[in-house]
Amino acid sequence: MPVHIVRLGSPRGPGEGLRIGTVRRPPRGVPKTEFASQDWYDVWYPNLAPSAETMKLGQHAETPAQWAVFTRHYQREMAEPDASRSLDLLAALSQQTSFAVGCYCEDEARCHRSLLRGLLAARGAEIAG
Repeated sequence: MPVHIVRLGSPRGPGEGLRIGTVRRPPRGVPKTEFASQDWYDVWYPNLAPSAETMKLGQHAETPAQWAVFTRHYQREMAEPDASRSLDLLAALSQQTSFAVGCYCEDEARCHRSLLRGLLAARGAEIAG
């Protein structure tokens, strides 16, 4: 089953399954009871969001070199034991069920979700073996 990588708040796609918000903070001005109905997320899981310091690097990255710095920092954070186990769990779950992970960024190319896509794909390939 595929892991869908989505922009939170966008309409849900067919077969997307559970939507997991890998963001530091909930959406502003949206009542908690409406997160799922407004297509933000079903489950908030900030464990896979960049730290505040790393997020600032990504938000201010204007050149490929600056984006590479953000990438290294985020990948280092995702290699920490708790994050790494979370990625392993999601990769294993993706073998049995569909779900989506995402964040708010408009441009996936300049967003941690593009990196999550690669990290989950690599782990999924290891599991599929």
